[in-house]
Amino acid sequence: MLLHNKETSSLAAELVKACPAAEVAECNSYEGLPEAIARFRPDIVYTVRFAGSNGFPRDALFGNDGPQWVANGGAGTDHFGLWDADIVTVTNAAGVAADMMAEYVVGAFLHFTLDVPGLISDQKHRIWRQRVVRPLKGSSLVIVGLGKTGQAIALRAKALGMNVAGTRARPRQMENIDEVCAPEELSRLLAQADFLAVCAPLTANSRGLLGDAEFACVKPGAILVDVSRGGVVDQRALVQALRSGQIAAAALDVFETEPLPANHEFWSRSDVLISPHCSSVYAGWEKASFSLFLDNLKRWIAGDPLLNTVSPELGY
Repeated sequence: MLLHNKETSSLAAELVKACPAAEVAECNSYEGLPEAIARFRPDIVYTVRFAGSNGFPRDALFGNDGPQWVANGGAGTDHFGLWDADIVTVTNAAGVAADMMAEYVVGAFLHFTLDVPGLISDQKHRIWRQRVVRPLKGSSLVIVGLGKTGQAIALRAKALGMNVAGTRARPRQMENIDEVCAPEELSRLLAQADFLAVCAPLTANSRGLLGDAEFACVKPGAILVDVSRGGVVDQRALVQALRSGQIAAAALDVFETEPLPANHEFWSRSDVLISPHCSSVYAGWEKASFSLFLDNLKRWIAGDPLLNTVSPELGY
């Protein structure tokens, strides 16, 4: 087994403890992965996208010397591109950060409905002025992507008294969600959205999913939070929607280019909250991800089906 992360010594110790018979190697860089795989020829690789998608050595993972199983330490697998599922199995850690990301989404909604930037500014200038805050209760939330993160958002939204609708590839009745629709019905849902949470994976079908046409359908004044992957929301179209007021505000944790270029308009807009792709990063997330991997490893050894197997076509 090969462990690929910026720091692997503690993971290696845990792996050897859990599976004493394992032969374990470590790699702590993108540049060193091809040579490590060619030399070690691992059956299994546990890998984390720790330095962004650009330059990620996916060809080494899925080349002739690649493993039988690639265990992705995060949820998104768009940095892998396509692979042959008959040759290699890919799993992810979907759900490990779902609760944290849901808290981020609700916190971002409150950031704008309570006008936290305005409150901070008034405090800084010692200004006492009357304000009216905006409730979440009774408002409508549309969740784009009802996977584990989307469902965690719905749970919290219902607790706050929100009306919740969302999209998923195979619609079915779901707990805490008033209406579940196919992606083709997104435009209809957007027309009723006071709030919009985007948490769909980046695939060929979801790239540019929210563009000019979709923003034109959104209920004017909606607040958007994006915790999906850069590319699901068309940034150019979002800028236009913010300028026109169609979107009142946006909290963005993901971007088409990361880090976000210093000259991008988002930096200077008071109606945009920027975070550095950190909505899923909390103390203990790596431990939780690796624990999921160790649980799957027991299944692999026993010949049982793995949890969180990812379809290369669907991206989840």
